[in-house]
Amino acid sequence: MKILPLKKTYAGKKVLDLPEIELPEGQITAVIGANGSGKSTLAKLLAGIERPDQKNWKAPEVSVGYMPQKSYAFRMSTARNIAMNGADLERIGRLMKALQLEPLAKQRAKKLSGGETARMALARLLMGSYELLILDETTAAMDMESTLAAEKLVQDYCQETGCAVLLITHSIQQARRLAEHVLFLHGGELVEEGRTEQLLTAPIRDETKQFLEFYGV
Repeated sequence: MKILPLKKTYAGKKVLDLPEIELPEGQITAVIGANGSGKSTLAKLLAGIERPDQKNWKAPEVSVGYMPQKSYAFRMSTARNIAMNGADLERIGRLMKALQLEPLAKQRAKKLSGGETARMALARLLMGSYELLILDETTAAMDMESTLAAEKLVQDYCQETGCAVLLITHSIQQARRLAEHVLFLHGGELVEEGRTEQLLTAPIRDETKQFLEFYGV
């Protein structure tokens, strides 16, 4: 799907200035970059949480699912939190099993740890049906086992639904595992993009090379 050029400023400071980008349906596109590069701002704009500077900017007319960096738990049990986004009991059970949430099904979600809350929030999100799925550091609070399980669920969801997935991540290895395409943001601008292995192994721009060298790629 086509995303029209985006601009966003805060208090006169540019935080995002992107050209038109393409998010292919049925594929995962990773967004990488240092803190302050505009990654989360991009997610919020596409999710409709914030508005771009352009008054006439038109968002893609698609259903959007969004998981922000900080996961939210409603004041009810873990299972009921997940069921808020769909009543398919079989699917709820599969997601809870995959994310090891079954022992926490009846526990008050507000008492979950950060990693448990993130797993619950992902399960809740994946109960829905979307054409664009936006994930902002979804696995940051998860351990390795939970991260790999979450990644598998996201891959399966993308393949089953044919949706476009925008994956914002600080993990270069996660981008390599999941994404077919990578966007590298620096200073609020799209500095380089390309097929994952090509960009990560043979970047063109100096900014990209420095970023990847810093993260040990």
